[in-house]
Amino acid sequence: MRPAPEAGDKPFTDGVAGPDPQDVWAAELALVGNRVERDVVIRAHAGIITSVEPGGVVPPFARRRAGLTLPGLVNDHSHAFHRALRGTTGGRDFWGWRRQMYEVAARLDPDSYLALARAVYREMLLAGIVHVCEFHYLHQPTGMDDAVIEAAAQAGIGLTFLDACYLRSGFGAEPLDAVQQRFCDGDVDGWWERGAAVRARHPDVVFGAAIHSVRAVDARSMARLAEGWNGPLHLHLSEQPEENHACLAATGSTPAQLCADAGVLSPRTTVVHATHVTDADIGRLAAASCGVCLCPTTERDLADGVGPASALVTAGCRLSLGSDSHAVVDLFEEARAVEMDERLATGRRGVHDPGDLLAAACGGRML
Repeated sequence: MRPAPEAGDKPFTDGVAGPDPQDVWAAELALVGNRVERDVVIRAHAGIITSVEPGGVVPPFARRRAGLTLPGLVNDHSHAFHRALRGTTGGRDFWGWRRQMYEVAARLDPDSYLALARAVYREMLLAGIVHVCEFHYLHQPTGMDDAVIEAAAQAGIGLTFLDACYLRSGFGAEPLDAVQQRFCDGDVDGWWERGAAVRARHPDVVFGAAIHSVRAVDARSMARLAEGWNGPLHLHLSEQPEENHACLAATGSTPAQLCADAGVLSPRTTVVHATHVTDADIGRLAAASCGVCLCPTTERDLADGVGPASALVTAGCRLSLGSDSHAVVDLFEEARAVEMDERLATGRRGVHDPGDLLAAACGGRML
């Protein structure tokens, strides 16, 4: 749900004319908090929900909705172009899959990406997703950033454009390959300059920053980016054991420790996956009040593993959900998978409260 309007906005009145009927709904049943309530009046202004009133008098001009009304869902982690890989079977592990993903990235141009992303976003809308956080790193050629933004506008879905920084191919000095060059801005200054131009072209879009991973951005650059950026900040973290091992070998730290030391972790930070974090890493994420976005259908599709969801929640991290590579576009399935995967991993049932899982599917927050 978007926040309530600023003070000064005209409130609704129940006068003779009444507000626009499209701005008032009467739900037969609606989920309010963790309770299903009957005869719920929902009011909005300029597309923003202003009140949810259970058990009240239903205005005669309200639009009635039968059945159960739920909050709109928030897809907290998306790579729209990965949708083209659905149904492929190549690659025995994440790294083999990644080679296929690079082949898809190499073929896309702004026109084909616009069509692909628009179709993905429409599929999300059909699944009840009203807002998507697009973790975007396919920046070149010029026009790729604009294609994603235009695709969301044409589809009619809310967008947070997470502008990803991608500077290197690994912890060593190996050069970027031809496809990775399309992700790279050279350095943090180049990332900032390109991103500033995108933001200037699209002043009405919500923007966030993203660090692709500790593999792709060195610690000094991560620190500069985090210090200079004030808004939401997302990054892939400990998705694969190989990433952890390489980070330890190169820096003597886990990815979470490296990020903590660089000042990346904070309440505005969302780490994605966190599949292979240590107990100490969980403590670091919780101490910084980070959010954690889980993407179970992608994690199982890529054989990534099962993340420690209950340990993260117990420590105090806020969970959200994403469809990531879009092997499945269904946040209810993502929510179910958090519980079902943990049952398989732990041998326990009922680990997560259904209301908490729905809150995760709403971006970690519910009205």
